[in-house]
Amino acid sequence: MGGRMSRRGGVGVLGWLWRLCIALVAWLLCVTTWIVWVGERDQAAKADAIIVLGAAAYDAKPSPVFEERIRHGLDLYQHGYAPLLIFTGGYGGSGARFSESQVARRYALKQGVPDEAILIETASRTTRQNLIEARRLMQQRKLHRVIIVSDPLHMARALRLARELGIDALASSTPSTRFRSFHTSWRFLVQEIYFFHRDLFPA
Repeated sequence: MGGRMSRRGGVGVLGWLWRLCIALVAWLLCVTTWIVWVGERDQAAKADAIIVLGAAAYDAKPSPVFEERIRHGLDLYQHGYAPLLIFTGGYGGSGARFSESQVARRYALKQGVPDEAILIETASRTTRQNLIEARRLMQQRKLHRVIIVSDPLHMARALRLARELGIDALASSTPSTRFRSFHTSWRFLVQEIYFFHRDLFPA
């Protein structure tokens, strides 16, 4: 009798572990679907400004990822969605000559955007800091609604942080991105899933 009860208890534990694994996989699939869904939506509509989130720059040249963000921000501006561009991003390293936002500003000026239509900040190093500094510029100019520009897989986190900071934000992801191959897309997606769960338990 005791042996049979012990075996039943073992099967019960394995059953619960199996259910837990299924629940975990289902949860991760839901989070993944949500990240992809948010990134695929384009909410672009009339706004007070367009916030282009920073990314890597190589001296005075934007990285391919950053260039896509800048170009998409310029496209929204040129189509009349907002009269102002807010470029974010500080210095990538101690020896950097230009901040990410300065690189973006130079790029926009070369494309014919007037200087008075560009705002920059040079202090931020993370997505949260990008948005905090952008909010400061918004408050100075009494701006209310903005369009956030970033990569599709990054957009869910960017929007969530914007809402936490009280920013009235719409999303418009870049139509193309450096993360095209399965390998790079998978790595970037795993990173965003990690950040999603990390942000549930802020320090």
